[in-house]
Amino acid sequence: MEMNKDRQPKDGQPSAGLTGSTGEVIPEVSQEELEALLKKVDKESTFRKLVGFDHWLVFWIAVAFSCFHVYTAMFGMLPAQMQRSVHLSFAFALVFLLYPLTTKKTLNNLKWYNYLFAAFAVYVGSYMTIHYTRIMEAGGDYAQMDYIVGAVGVLLTLEAARRVVGLPIVIIASTFLAYSYFGPYFPGFLAHRGYSIQRIVSHMYFTTEGILGIPLGVSASFIFLFILFGAFLEKTGIGKLFIDIADAIAGWAAGGPAKVAVITSALEGTISGSSVANTVGSGSFTIPMMKKLGYRPEFAAAVEAAASTGGQIMPPIMGAAAFLIAEFTNTPYIEIAKAAAIPACLYFFGIFIEVHFEAKRCGLKGMSRDQLPKIAEVLLKRGHLFVPLVAIIYVLVEGYTPSFAALVGLGLSIVAGMITKATRMSPWDIITALQAGARGAVGVAMACATAGIIVGVVTLTGIGLKMANGLVEIAGGNLFFTLVFTMITSIILGMGVPTTANYVITSTIAAPAIMMLGVPILAAHLFVFYFGIVADITPPVALAAYAGSGIAKSNPFWTGVTATKLAIGAFIVPYIFVFNPAMVLIGTTPLLLTMNLVTACLGMLGVGIAMIGFCLADMRWWERICFAAGGLMLIDPSLTTDLVGILLLSLGFLNQWRILRLTKRTVQSG
Repeated sequence: MEMNKDRQPKDGQPSAGLTGSTGEVIPEVSQEELEALLKKVDKESTFRKLVGFDHWLVFWIAVAFSCFHVYTAMFGMLPAQMQRSVHLSFAFALVFLLYPLTTKKTLNNLKWYNYLFAAFAVYVGSYMTIHYTRIMEAGGDYAQMDYIVGAVGVLLTLEAARRVVGLPIVIIASTFLAYSYFGPYFPGFLAHRGYSIQRIVSHMYFTTEGILGIPLGVSASFIFLFILFGAFLEKTGIGKLFIDIADAIAGWAAGGPAKVAVITSALEGTISGSSVANTVGSGSFTIPMMKKLGYRPEFAAAVEAAASTGGQIMPPIMGAAAFLIAEFTNTPYIEIAKAAAIPACLYFFGIFIEVHFEAKRCGLKGMSRDQLPKIAEVLLKRGHLFVPLVAIIYVLVEGYTPSFAALVGLGLSIVAGMITKATRMSPWDIITALQAGARGAVGVAMACATAGIIVGVVTLTGIGLKMANGLVEIAGGNLFFTLVFTMITSIILGMGVPTTANYVITSTIAAPAIMMLGVPILAAHLFVFYFGIVADITPPVALAAYAGSGIAKSNPFWTGVTATKLAIGAFIVPYIFVFNPAMVLIGTTPLLLTMNLVTACLGMLGVGIAMIGFCLADMRWWERICFAAGGLMLIDPSLTTDLVGILLLSLGFLNQWRILRLTKRTVQSG
């Protein structure tokens, strides 16, 4: 997800470094390099760096944006279209003031026409709020000015998305709009009667089926507050707590810094769902540390990218699309988080396994325990910062809404921070957190608004069901091939559009096809959600991998390839819970779940070892095949495949043990 982007070190300062085993500070990437890297791989980071009046104007607009959402969450949301309209107008204001028309020549100051254009966009964005009563009473009989403003609103949404999200999502949304108009000219099952410009505009801008539809509604109701919560937690210094805990748990082990990166990114994922932001935020110190220990640059960058990408699937606060899953499937968000917990753990377990055996293969040691923090001391000093996270989980479990849970988390993050001086937020820290949260929410808001256009075309033309039927027909009614085609589609889409929009597209087209073949609705939606995320580390366009590559000074393509190998779990786990819904807590018992979890972990162990090519000794090709086949067999839930998988893994381990003994004897005799 595109959450909490402002997680880089303070301006003009290097990121807070880690120390090596001898206590020396490890040099890291400078702030200027990080900013240049983010602008290269992350469209949301191409904003103007305003100063003076321009800066403070945007600053206070962002603060007002956050205050509006906190106020409505506390005292009651406005009617759906008004709430979303105000949300959209604030996002328009920030986009057109912060993001230039072109990034080829970015001026860090605003001209008079920038103010005029932004003010015009705010009026168009808030048009529904201003004329709400009249438009509702019109019953579809809109005035000519309504159609004009609606058309301009659609164009402004596309332009704002181009500036802050990127061109691919604009091309996709524009293609859908063209399809709604030129329907009669399409061949076969794609053809429809076509709709007038007025009908398309009114559907897209004045109903809850288009731009002001469910995606933007979820952004305005839930996502914004959780992004704001993440910004508040960052102000308390929870990032340092995550790093220290990871150091204490795994810094001393073989390949310690890489394991620290995995654990840190998993913990960061509980408050942030942005894979690129996670990669740059924690990778600025974990990647140099891994390189210093002896990891190859490609591997060091890939570890951070793969682990950071997992942040979007890590409960309790997952990527923005997880909130959309809750809305589209009519499932409480806490149930989504619970269902995603075991797959997320399997994903990180798979990365951890590969990191461990790569360290063993290369003979890499951990850091000295003397230089690492003690977990008891860490929890004593900063453990209170976990209180807001625990409270959010408790509130969600008790059945309260996500917006109320986020409010509780916001309040407790301030209260918990007050316990010690090091974590205490000053009034100015609170104001800057409000500003940072709003800035971080802009990209999500525009992605959701543009995704609403796609949803609007689907509901207007019925293309979703037609595409689902077509996908099943192409796959010959075979579930496995339907899943493979869906996976490929999601990964390709993910190369150009953010996870939120990717999920919206695939959930309206591909997820229904999977459900037609008997897959539970939650498993189907989580399947497309996972593969939209995987695109961040899958070449040729792997933004998280490229971000890590920029820090490690490694080859971007091979970093992406290595990250894909490390994240092999992300390609396997979705198939696990589609064929075995018990893994997402559907139709299971504690005993069955435990058995499935044990065999799945053994399966991930086998596949991870095969990916690295080392267990107790270097492997030959047939050994890797043996471990990979055994691991894949164990992933299938049937008893027969489990027994075959255990047999293959046992043969592989026995042969590795035999080779190790022979090697030791040779060394001793020599």
